[in-house]
Amino acid sequence: MSIYVFGFILYLLIIFGIGIFTKRYIKDSSDFLVGGRRLNTGLLFTTLLSANIGAGSTVGVAGLGYINGVSAWWWIGASAIGSFLLAYTVGPKIWGLSKQYNLITLGDYLEHRYHTSFRLMIAAMMAIGTLALFAGQLIGISWILTVVVGTSKTVGVLIGAIVVSLYFVIGGLLSSAIVNVFQLSMILFGFIISLPFALNSIGGWDSLVQLVSQHLDDVEKSRQYFSFSGIGIKAIIGYIFLLTPSFIISPGLIQKIFGAKDEQVVKKGTAYNGLIQLFFAFIPVIIGMTAFAAFPELASREMALPMVMKEMLPVGISVLALAAIFAAEASTADAVLFMITSSLAKDIYATYINKKVSNQELLKVSRMITIVSGVAGVVLALYLPNIIASLSIFYSLMSVAITAPLLFGLYSKGANTLSAFLASGLGIGITLVLNYTTGGKGFGILTPQAIGMIVSIGLILLMVLFTKPRRF
Repeated sequence: MSIYVFGFILYLLIIFGIGIFTKRYIKDSSDFLVGGRRLNTGLLFTTLLSANIGAGSTVGVAGLGYINGVSAWWWIGASAIGSFLLAYTVGPKIWGLSKQYNLITLGDYLEHRYHTSFRLMIAAMMAIGTLALFAGQLIGISWILTVVVGTSKTVGVLIGAIVVSLYFVIGGLLSSAIVNVFQLSMILFGFIISLPFALNSIGGWDSLVQLVSQHLDDVEKSRQYFSFSGIGIKAIIGYIFLLTPSFIISPGLIQKIFGAKDEQVVKKGTAYNGLIQLFFAFIPVIIGMTAFAAFPELASREMALPMVMKEMLPVGISVLALAAIFAAEASTADAVLFMITSSLAKDIYATYINKKVSNQELLKVSRMITIVSGVAGVVLALYLPNIIASLSIFYSLMSVAITAPLLFGLYSKGANTLSAFLASGLGIGITLVLNYTTGGKGFGILTPQAIGMIVSIGLILLMVLFTKPRRF
């Protein structure tokens, strides 16, 4: 048995042990879905940050760094901006409503503020997008296992789905939050300690600059590679419109906030999460750049991070680093699985299929949905080409569909059900049409997602100004 396989098995034993330990505290669906509203600042911080540092922020961003250089920072940077806005605007406000009205999911809020039909539309849309996001995490796990163990993509995806589904189905949010403390420690320590070793393996920063310049063989391309604006203003604006709103209104992040003990926990835990994101963003980017310096001909950019961890680090550090990557993908995968489960169980099953379901029965349904979602995620992961593609599906759907109805619902009494439906529907429709007709390019500096969101916000603003509040 190789040291890599031994480390992987040890990791699995620890997280399954945590899941079994926390099962004793899970009595009903409230405990499973919002952890009994007993998360303190530390637990909220770790469960948010470990959810936000996943396949996209590690394997995906290292791949972007491999291709684009320093400006790949904006993928996580735009997310961090959203986290700060969530901490001091939407988070505390919607937590207060969740406490007052015993809301468990974002769907509960949308029904409370608008109508059950709007809740159903968003839940159905998010189920599709969230499965794509879950698939992206499984793809990240499969890349790691391919490099470390030599498994195929199919086997790697299956292993990832089984691991995440089992420990989440045992203990729900509380299990996930406690496992996330362990995972986050591994993630931060593993990546922080790996960075200097990766740079040292190619001779330091000056050598990195020299090697990249040789590979690119173009002065202007080299300058852009080491510039914060290298990807161009359009791409940066695209990241901001795609990712910043997503980290403000994400159903999964908001539901984790519902599990907080009080409003101060929401503010502190969420803000600390954003602060660490800002600094962590540099690490996978630079590691991806070292991969380009060492392996300029990789078949897939998403092999950059696993290759560095396996080939450019001392064995002991390599084992720790690869475990950190796996922990990052698994922690986000369980957060996404949590999002799917809570939405389908509470927003669809308990709202439309069995309105009289008890909390204990809903707990059983939630666990069954977790398993079914795990299977669906595997199927989707086998068809999607890469991590960034799968994440973009989710972020596009979510940011365009939910941003305007959620923000205007929280801060304006004039937003009504009709305006929410039209804003979401028209925004998504325009985004899809522009993606198809322009090949995803949009117009000028605006991407299809940016245009769709601007139209959605503009429409609901006009309706708030010129119509009276009403419901269908």
